[in-house]
Amino acid sequence: MIRITTGIYKRMHILMPEGIRPTQDKVRKALFDILGDIEGLSFLELFAGSGAVGFEAVSRGAGELVLVEQNRACISVIKKNIELLKLDESILFSQDVDKAVKTFHTQGKVFDLIFMDPPYSNPHTNWSIATDIFPIGVGAKKTLQTLGAYDILSPNGFIIVEHFKKDALPQEQDKLVRFKEAKYSDTLLSFYKKCAK
Repeated sequence: MIRITTGIYKRMHILMPEGIRPTQDKVRKALFDILGDIEGLSFLELFAGSGAVGFEAVSRGAGELVLVEQNRACISVIKKNIELLKLDESILFSQDVDKAVKTFHTQGKVFDLIFMDPPYSNPHTNWSIATDIFPIGVGAKKTLQTLGAYDILSPNGFIIVEHFKKDALPQEQDKLVRFKEAKYSDTLLSFYKKCAK
């Protein structure tokens, strides 16, 4: 189990699927310290895992929460965590991330904050979570391309990518531009926004 670090659910514990590398407490806390006030903002978590980052967002005051995950074990855990936190209004899409993004685009759906933490490995740990869909380190680049091609980000919104520090991401991707990076040990958070017109 891991705990929510801040907000109204602070110190509450949520379930964690076996074999999943969670976003570390210090990284989650740092992420939301950087974002600041997110009261009422819509939050999309891709590759949700346990849903920890999305639940942390709601704990900090985010409005709508949408989670996307296709792994069955993770889906089961997310549903249990939603019940545990009594977040019945949270929406879980049990499908491939690319398909979900394209569906949101077709529906005209946009989000203020989009967070993704696709599978990646760290050579200094025992975590190695490759999937049949994304080889290690490829998921972030591929999904960023999809997000660049299928616009679901609000005009003043941010996309945040958690990835291994040696997995290079582009400075620009279609209409998206990286404007900030934050490093925590071997983990890097890359922040993207829409390019100025």
